[in-house]
Amino acid sequence: MSVISTAINAEGIKIKSFELEKVGGDWLLNAGFQIELSPGLEDAVQKGVVLYFQTDFELTRSRWYWFDEKAIIAQRQSRLSYQPLTQQYRIASDGFTFSAKTISEALQAVGTIGGWRVVDGSRLDARKTYTASLRMALDLGKLPKPFQVNALNNREWSVSSEWVRMSFTTTGPSLVKR
Repeated sequence: MSVISTAINAEGIKIKSFELEKVGGDWLLNAGFQIELSPGLEDAVQKGVVLYFQTDFELTRSRWYWFDEKAIIAQRQSRLSYQPLTQQYRIASDGFTFSAKTISEALQAVGTIGGWRVVDGSRLDARKTYTASLRMALDLGKLPKPFQVNALNNREWSVSSEWVRMSFTTTGPSLVKR
């Protein structure tokens, strides 16, 4: 097991941890994000706007003669909504649903990723070095159209983390500063 822990600040989302764990021949991703919504976004959720958070994982290999090769691209989407009748927040991701009483509990559930299979070990060349990259962002394209227009004009609706990168070989990852 190789663990990379880092705290990278970004507008609204911070990456607290990023870990790739080898299980059998595959690599599983475990990550923790700290998500902070602006008061306007929290208000929108409580009034029925559903927020979609997209987590992107890429495994690339540098090539001196051409663009970097994207060996693996994986995306995962988490949905956050509020149910006024039960006064609970609902989180849905990859067929799993969770209820939370407070927005902070709901955001913690959205920001926790465990055991996500991102790399099939048979697709990797053991002699090559790759770069593993991770980020999370609010998917503005899934918002209702009037909110998409507002998001273009309002910076508080653009919520995303920076990309975190680490060097990766089949023997394990190590943090890359970029």
